[in-house]
Amino acid sequence: MKFLKTTLLIMGSMVMLSACDTRYKIKEYPKAERDETVVDDYFGTEVADPYRWLENDTSAATMAWVEAERALTNDYLSHIPLRAKLKERLTQIADYEKYGVPSKRFGKYFYSKNDGLQNQSVYYMQDVNGGEPEVLLDPNKLSDDGTVSLGGMSLSHDGKYLAYTIQRSGSDWVEIYVKDVATKELLPDHIEWAKFSGANWYKDGFFYAAYDKPVEGKEFSNVNENHKIYYHKLGDPQEKDELFYENPTQPRYFHGVSVTEDEHYIFLYESGQGAGHTLWMRDMNDPKGKFVQIAFDMDYQYNPIDIIDGKMYIMTNYDAPKGQICVVDVNDMNKVSIDNWQVWLPESENVMVSAQMGAGKMIVTYDKDAANHAYVYNLDGTMLHEIQFPTFGATGIVSRYDEPEIFYAFTSFTFPTTIYKYDIESNTSEVFRAPKVDFNPKDYTTEQIFYTSKDGTKVPMFLTYKKGMKKDGRNPTLLYGYGGFNITLNPGFSVNRIPFLERGGIYVMANLRGGNEYGEEWHLAGTKLQKQNVFDDFIAAAEYLIENQYTSPEYLAINGGSNGGLLVGAVVNQRPELFRVAVPQVGVMDMLRYHRFTIGWNWASDYGTSEDDEEMFKALYAYSPLHTIQSGPNVHYPAIMVTTADHDDRVVPAHSFKYAAELQYAQTGDEPKIIRIDSKAGHGGGKPMAKVIEEQADIYAFILYNMGIE
Repeated sequence: MKFLKTTLLIMGSMVMLSACDTRYKIKEYPKAERDETVVDDYFGTEVADPYRWLENDTSAATMAWVEAERALTNDYLSHIPLRAKLKERLTQIADYEKYGVPSKRFGKYFYSKNDGLQNQSVYYMQDVNGGEPEVLLDPNKLSDDGTVSLGGMSLSHDGKYLAYTIQRSGSDWVEIYVKDVATKELLPDHIEWAKFSGANWYKDGFFYAAYDKPVEGKEFSNVNENHKIYYHKLGDPQEKDELFYENPTQPRYFHGVSVTEDEHYIFLYESGQGAGHTLWMRDMNDPKGKFVQIAFDMDYQYNPIDIIDGKMYIMTNYDAPKGQICVVDVNDMNKVSIDNWQVWLPESENVMVSAQMGAGKMIVTYDKDAANHAYVYNLDGTMLHEIQFPTFGATGIVSRYDEPEIFYAFTSFTFPTTIYKYDIESNTSEVFRAPKVDFNPKDYTTEQIFYTSKDGTKVPMFLTYKKGMKKDGRNPTLLYGYGGFNITLNPGFSVNRIPFLERGGIYVMANLRGGNEYGEEWHLAGTKLQKQNVFDDFIAAAEYLIENQYTSPEYLAINGGSNGGLLVGAVVNQRPELFRVAVPQVGVMDMLRYHRFTIGWNWASDYGTSEDDEEMFKALYAYSPLHTIQSGPNVHYPAIMVTTADHDDRVVPAHSFKYAAELQYAQTGDEPKIIRIDSKAGHGGGKPMAKVIEEQADIYAFILYNMGIE
């Protein structure tokens, strides 16, 4: 879409040059061979897949195409004058101390800290009575470029040992190491090919979950099957680890265990078929004890909170779509099944997010219209008070039943993450650590509005922008969404958005169906045959912003990652005229074959699969981003930058490869269609600070440049 205005519009530090379009033009895209002989038959419908060869991420042909695309994208981005300024500003504002919420164990505080621009946060321990902090673990020393990240840490129940997991280049594969806490000595224990697992201590070792060693060259693409639980005894090599649990009848289930701190009970979880998991329990003090299944339906979640005085408290959405807490006596293992659970805290109008013990009380966090609210309860179920937060936002609370000190973090769109110390008796909070960000929150405001989707459903949406913003349809706007897998989008602070806001931009986050903003019913309304509701919600958000003069199609960009990348790809195909720019990140783009890679099969509870039945196939085929790209002389797509990474073994890069190749082949107008392929990076978790800044600078530069903003 060309700019037709002949005047200059000055908005703060922003100048829109609209008299003529002087943007750099891509003359030719890398050639991707089309194999028209690859055709699949779905219930009598033949579907071509000409870029099937791009699924082989290690082939010479794919690697040559990747390098050609990288060269094209780097060349395009190098022509954006604003790119360097954005990177400079992002680097400047990201350079502040960032602390994690401390936890108190064995007379010490354990917490993370990033001095500012460190690629990975460093983990410290400090005596509760003061003294100098000691470095417990510095992930920055695990690699030269920061691409080895810390996955998680676990102290042994006697406090002597620290087990920690690392992830290389953003992959979901984890390795487990062990350190002596007192001496900081790294022990010889080393576990490989673990996945979706930490270390759960028991006696003189720990439990972990792993797969068999994958085929060389297919570590990041082949389907993951036969997830097993092992027990590792300290000092033993991995090959001596004891197989503790497997379920060969269900090779695609995930398994996990957790152990109570007194090592009296162990819980076993199985998931992979529905939106939740089953739950098993075993009394480890009983020499003849066996696992007892206490919850059976994988469509629901069952999360033990704690066991106090022989009573187990469990948070669940079974028979309560918005969540409830139940209690059961564990003294008789024959009576711990779900049939004997008693409701301790019933379902309310708001969605229960988490529950934990703290200072002899229960702290329960809810979502009310996508914002966190936390309440304190006595163990007789009576509510004492609400923890008062500064504004609508999100919290993370760290507490223990036998520990009076409670800490929590709070964040919102214009409220940098701040750590508070909370007194549960007086219901008062005091700032423990506040960040010093080069940003004035008082210059900005956030509003929450409720708009109407296609079918009449009211959907919440947050908008953040500079105070004094005029509704003249000319504000650069970035609309973000996700809409899936029971995930709630809560308000939160990110320095990445600040340069965009400073240039008069509006950041918008829509709380679409498919998430958990209003419980399981809201989630299910955006799944399988109802998935189009998610896209309709997002399109309606864009229409609301345009109709109410916040922005216009010339200044509207959309963004989402993973399931949100699918969202962006789908709505661009359905309503390309609504948007100026689209940035789908690490998206699920091939809805007919997603279940054939790594853990893609696990998403069937939200998506269904093309092999389920003809109706499900038709629904997927109707919105699959790869298969619904429009083409023709009258088709005008927005500027699109796809992002992915070479070590993404969650949503394999083949999704983005095939989608980008098809976009570049189709006739979709003159706007650029490029793909940014990161190296030594994965789905997003653990990405080093340097790579985060580079990626965000590129994304916002691409957005602003293609809106004509200099």
